[in-house]
Amino acid sequence: MRSELFASNRYVSKFRPAVMLERKLVKEPIRTMGPARVELPSPENFLKKHSKEPKLPEQTQSSKDVHKTCSFTERKPPVPRRNDKPLMGIHTKRDFLKETPELVPMKPQPACVDTSKGHKQVLENSGLVPKFITRKDFGRVPAYLQQRSEAERRAREEYENFVKAEREQRAMKHMTEEERQAILKRLKETWDKLHHEYQALPLIIDTMSQRATKDCLERQMKQLEDDIDLFERFKIIYIPNDD
Repeated sequence: MRSELFASNRYVSKFRPAVMLERKLVKEPIRTMGPARVELPSPENFLKKHSKEPKLPEQTQSSKDVHKTCSFTERKPPVPRRNDKPLMGIHTKRDFLKETPELVPMKPQPACVDTSKGHKQVLENSGLVPKFITRKDFGRVPAYLQQRSEAERRAREEYENFVKAEREQRAMKHMTEEERQAILKRLKETWDKLHHEYQALPLIIDTMSQRATKDCLERQMKQLEDDIDLFERFKIIYIPNDD
């Protein structure tokens, strides 16, 4: 009595029927162990040769008709009969050889077989036959090398001319004897003039201006004396160009 009361008061979800139905839909029977009974194959239905190979579908009458209409859209002319005479004397100015150069028979390239397995090598680029010695320009200097040598020669000449001009521009000029004597004469005249001014100074110099004048005259006379001594001792004198 107590167990029946407990069973009647047990909670049951309202979604239970839906869950059971969903479980049956997903469940696949005899998936794990297989069927309980397996039907034995009949001896008459044995595995035949090439039975599992893929086969093309059989052609129907409609597919055959489509094949005929698509492949032969234009009807070819009939084969001429035995007693038919061909057309003679027809001439044309059309050059078929020039229009279709691939139809011209070409001479096969010479080659040699260098292995026992039949490996073939073209003789033209193999180096086994003379190729370059038969050319007209064989043994001559190529044109691009001649142009390069000419450009180098012109550049060398321009550089040598530039260096020569710079050397001549920087070269020292030789002073002639007449120029040396004329410069020496002018130096002595200038020294005499300054010496005359120096002797005209008073004996007692007590002002700053007189002392500065005396020092300036002494420096100029000393420089002139050195220049006169230089021109008198050396007969050959070189001077730089004014440029």
